[in-house]
Amino acid sequence: MTVLPDGLPLAAEFPDATREQWQHLVEGVLRKSGTTDVSGADAEEALATALQDGVSVRPLYTAQDAPGDAGYPGFAPYVRGARPEGATLSGWDVRQRHTHPDPARTNAAVLADLENGASSVWLAVGDGGVPADALGQALDGVYLDLAPVVLDAGADFDAAARALLRLYADRRVPPHAALGNLGADPFALAARTGRHADLPGHLTAATELAQLAGRDHPGVRAFTVDALPYHEAGGSTAEELGCSLAAAVATLRALTGAGLTVDQACAQLEFRYAATADQFLTIAKLRAARRLWARVAEVSGAAGPHAAQRQHAVTSAVMMTRRDPWVNMLRTTVAALAAGVGGADAVTVLPFDHAIGLPDDFARRIARNTSTILLEESHLARVIDPAGGSWYVERLTDEVAHAAWAWFQEIERAGGMAKALECGLVADRLAATWERRSRDLARRKEPITGVSEYPNLAEQPVVREPAPGTGTGRGLPRVRRDEAYERLRARADAALAADGTRPRIFLAALGPAAAHTARAAFTANLFQAGGIEAVHDPVTVTAGTVAEAFAASGAAVACLCSSDALYAEQAVEVARELKAAGARRVYLAGRPGEAREELERAGVDAFVHAGCDAVEVLTSALDIMGVAR
Repeated sequence: MTVLPDGLPLAAEFPDATREQWQHLVEGVLRKSGTTDVSGADAEEALATALQDGVSVRPLYTAQDAPGDAGYPGFAPYVRGARPEGATLSGWDVRQRHTHPDPARTNAAVLADLENGASSVWLAVGDGGVPADALGQALDGVYLDLAPVVLDAGADFDAAARALLRLYADRRVPPHAALGNLGADPFALAARTGRHADLPGHLTAATELAQLAGRDHPGVRAFTVDALPYHEAGGSTAEELGCSLAAAVATLRALTGAGLTVDQACAQLEFRYAATADQFLTIAKLRAARRLWARVAEVSGAAGPHAAQRQHAVTSAVMMTRRDPWVNMLRTTVAALAAGVGGADAVTVLPFDHAIGLPDDFARRIARNTSTILLEESHLARVIDPAGGSWYVERLTDEVAHAAWAWFQEIERAGGMAKALECGLVADRLAATWERRSRDLARRKEPITGVSEYPNLAEQPVVREPAPGTGTGRGLPRVRRDEAYERLRARADAALAADGTRPRIFLAALGPAAAHTARAAFTANLFQAGGIEAVHDPVTVTAGTVAEAFAASGAAVACLCSSDALYAEQAVEVARELKAAGARRVYLAGRPGEAREELERAGVDAFVHAGCDAVEVLTSALDIMGVAR
């Protein structure tokens, strides 16, 4: 702090600014942008960004927005972390996922990961991974008293869990030294498969495993409360949290009903959440999840550290793209950072080629090194709760917690998680949320770099071995942000393979580059998102030259690109010439305004602009070009 000669700090020379003064300045900015009917708090609200679940991000946060005392790290309500020391001693658990069905190849990959930075193993078993009876081969050479093993076996969880417990005995691992999670989650299994009739039997089997693990292996948990099925079905942050809370409460009831104490039952649970590239929302989600579970544990009678939620964060599969998959490295890095800052105990970074197939050695290396760099070079874990005290994060945590609690209460009013899944309450709510989000994706309000924004039609495809089947049966679907654009790109690629050329659109640019460059670039970017090549040759056209240029382009459709002033002078004549030259559809880049009717009479069929439904525009363009669906 700068100090003046008289000993006063420099800040003393400036009066404190008030929120009202800031709002007044905002009013001036809004007036310059054409908004004149807002003032005061309304002006501030005009700059707010609406998120899902009724949560919004404000343009300014002050101490007045702080929701209250978040407590201390390691103490209830555990918002600031489950342990007083956070992850400062050893960082978070770097947990690598393995899904290859060949136990020998899985074993080689597991050993490579553990030797190069991973600290635990997340192993798919059964239909989605290695056979349960090959568990020993897959874990050959793994020190089971040092590296925790977490199972993900779906309907085969009982056989896989018992195989792992036998492996502990066969390798003479002391019962108190065994570490890991048996991975049982009957509710997530029912959500994935839709086989609700199997839920009671699976819950009984899982409860028996919890009793067995709790008696003989205190370092092994039996249950994973997996929220990924709800996230991967398109659920919002609050819906993911609310579903996990409802599933955990139902599990807690089953465990205590079987004779376990509340503390013993809580000790059998680990929670799994998705971490996305929306870093602040992910941070808030993990902090809110601990607060919510602490409240449930408190009401249930849990004491001390048993009320603290153990969290496993996994970078979101929904955000992973198949096109330009290299960008996934950036997405997973931000997500891993958010998971660490949010206080996750274990973090799994999915390889950048996860959406394409089985990852190769390079992809797994990048995935595990992401956590290593954040821990060893960025020193992210050396600060306990780095986001603590941020008015923005604290307020966002509070709002997410309240929204999630409301959804949890709705599930409980419906009879609990089992009934909410069976009657379709959960599926319908998640589907409605995904439909709303899909509209934002289609309109590019939520852009996807490399897919809906800045696609590269010349990229070389990344080829991987097919991953084991992950069919959901009649259960919740698995969605991806890129799915609508992926279908469009696949259609265009099929046309390229069949005809040797891509579908094309001719850019009829009017006037000098200064007049048309912005809209020509916008149009090219838009149509390339659907695999349609933009032909901008010659650089500029007139009514007298456009017909010849269009014919030479080999395109079936065209788009006028220029400024509003030049549209008023030339667009009508150029559109007529394009129609006469055989253009099956003529677009105009920009909003038509009062000239719409005249432009449409001249042959303009549609208008493309920021906020238009890109998926609809591209689908109809491919249809008009005769590209097969």
